[in-house]
Amino acid sequence: MTESAAGEPAAQVKEAALAKLMDAARDAMTRAYAPYSGFPVGAAVLADDGATFLGVNVENASYPLAVCAERTAVGTAVAAGARRLLAVAVASRGEPPATPCGACRQVLAEFNPRLVVVVGGPSGPWTRYTLDQLLPHPFLHGGAAHGV
Repeated sequence: MTESAAGEPAAQVKEAALAKLMDAARDAMTRAYAPYSGFPVGAAVLADDGATFLGVNVENASYPLAVCAERTAVGTAVAAGARRLLAVAVASRGEPPATPCGACRQVLAEFNPRLVVVVGGPSGPWTRYTLDQLLPHPFLHGGAAHGV
């Protein structure tokens, strides 16, 4: 079994849970606010207590003020009290499907540097990664993520 940065056993997220998470991200994608790029993205994060939190990208006429779906989902999770995340699903229309951007990877690493990341399109199969594959050397306070 792999271990987290804090030495705790990393959660083994089952395929059925990832499928449910991807379905939630795909559903969220339909509610994204992307009038400028036309590139809607939905995200769903799974907390260690089993709760799922959704996010969508929210664009703005002042482009730098846009926020990604993954960071919206993390903010929703944190507002509800979640501090340890196990997985994130990201749904987009991209081909190949978009992985989290660098900023989102860093924010996700704050809550679990070995998070399971699944990305997929509006339907069909998805691809599975771990966050440490996508962001091998995150900036972490004291070398370990808070709450991990």
